[in-house]
Amino acid sequence: MIVDYHRLFKKDWKHLQPKVKQAFRARFQIFRTNPFNPILSNHKLQGYYGGCRSINVTGDYRAIFVEEMDSIKFLRIGTHAELYGR
Repeated sequence: MIVDYHRLFKKDWKHLQPKVKQAFRARFQIFRTNPFNPILSNHKLQGYYGGCRSINVTGDYRAIFVEEMDSIKFLRIGTHAELYGR
């Protein structure tokens, strides 16, 4: 699986606390092994992020990605409120 990161994901990453970065790394390892492991809560998104999917990083943090052929591109990472405006 080829993995890429959108410029907005990279920008979000710079502002994350070290604990959240570590949590993403741990969840990413699970994701590479089994993208639909229940701990990830991998699900389709609607509305603005229609066509994308989201995984749970921590209780409040999510990572949004899109599947492109044989690759994954992470678009954003942030709190539920930051990403979805709620």
